[in-house]
Amino acid sequence: MKFVTRIILVGIGPHSKRVYLPALTQLKQKFEVEISLAIDIKPEASKIAHHFEKNDYQIKTLFIDPFTGQLPGALRDDLNEFVKENNINAVIIATEPSVHHAYAEWALSLKLHILMDKPVSTRENAVSDPLQANGILDDYQQLLQLYNDFQQEKSTIFSINVQRRYHPGFQYVMERIKEVSAATNCPVTAIHSSHSDGQWRLPSEIVLQDYHSYNKGHGKMSHSGYHIFDIVSQFYDAPAIAAKTPDEMEVISSLVLPEGFIKQLNEQDYEANFKGDYKQVKVYDDAELVNIFEDYGEIDATVLVRLLKDGVNMANITINLLHNSFSRRDWVIPGADLYKGNGRVKHEYHNIQQGPFQNIQIHSYQAKDKHQHNDKRDYKVGGNNHFDIYIFRNIGMLGGKHPLEVITMKDLSALHKFDDSKLLTEQAKTAVIAEFLGFIQGDLDKKDLKSNIDSHLNSVKMMSAAYLSHIQQKAAGNLVANI
Repeated sequence: MKFVTRIILVGIGPHSKRVYLPALTQLKQKFEVEISLAIDIKPEASKIAHHFEKNDYQIKTLFIDPFTGQLPGALRDDLNEFVKENNINAVIIATEPSVHHAYAEWALSLKLHILMDKPVSTRENAVSDPLQANGILDDYQQLLQLYNDFQQEKSTIFSINVQRRYHPGFQYVMERIKEVSAATNCPVTAIHSSHSDGQWRLPSEIVLQDYHSYNKGHGKMSHSGYHIFDIVSQFYDAPAIAAKTPDEMEVISSLVLPEGFIKQLNEQDYEANFKGDYKQVKVYDDAELVNIFEDYGEIDATVLVRLLKDGVNMANITINLLHNSFSRRDWVIPGADLYKGNGRVKHEYHNIQQGPFQNIQIHSYQAKDKHQHNDKRDYKVGGNNHFDIYIFRNIGMLGGKHPLEVITMKDLSALHKFDDSKLLTEQAKTAVIAEFLGFIQGDLDKKDLKSNIDSHLNSVKMMSAAYLSHIQQKAAGNLVANI
């Protein structure tokens, strides 16, 4: 008889409300699982109580004071006691990322199974303090060591929720890369990736909003940017040709900070574009913002990654990460949900080269910021589930009839029987949770896991080094962060 997976859910923000709570409710049809405790900070208590009542979630809650750094001693003691008394065996960490490390360290001390949102961690002031930028990699290495220390005694899962690894479109691309590498012994030779999500924040909101914040000294690279660091690492590693594995990484970054953002559009521009409405939300003028924005996190980032072997560059990866991009927002008062809606529109593009043998392109472009309702039309360009794959192959070398193959998400949907009424990204996130529960209940081996913590080293290195490159550039003009 399978035992019950009893979970502590840490963080009940927009991601938990939209993904974890509904998915776990749905997955009760397949798994014996319950959320025994949900934790968040005291200022959010009334909103969460309303959400739980509205959705009939019967879950015990604990509201705590916000903290930074280590888990407060009294909280650690209370959680330890709760875990023991209630036979807790798993934790989901969906907090603000600067406290990921604290909760993960605690969960590892009790040998709990862990599912954690990306990134593995970030640090306050990572954009300005080299100790904090390096600390992102230090955090990962410490957590990985703590995890490995007891795996012989108890095998657990520590999954990082990066849903692109579970997305059928990205999985299809991985298989095509592996096909060509097996046939030719050619690794991935170049990648260009771009991700933008139209998160238009008005200048004063950059100061006042704490969700996906800039005011803690980190920004886009610590938000959705980690997904792109991770998926380009997966693309590059897919061939797995041992003799052609790089032994060194150099990272050069160029960041647009909030101080640059207000030079693009100043307060006079906002007043002209929003007419008289802008005065309702203008808390600070540009002169005040210049001082406030010192050491704020990045809005946009362009990152060049050089992969070297024996001191020779083998491949360039360029990554373009944008919050400030095409948006559907045309109002001054922000919506209640800053995660979905509020004008956010995703545009994503990947171009993967395998020398003279293959080029794969992924195109995914939304035109709508409302994603509650979807149907088969949303597989087209501009739709919520748009995702097209172009595969160019050297058929003279590799065989085949057509040098170009186009695969749409509509094609993959028919093959995999997706639910056309839901976002594919959220269906992929449900697959993350199903894998987590499946491992805990003995249905999967560790070798079957797609996103265990021991597979995230290069993703974390890129993120940490991108911050370090920016800091070095400001301090001494040295652009290159070497790992």
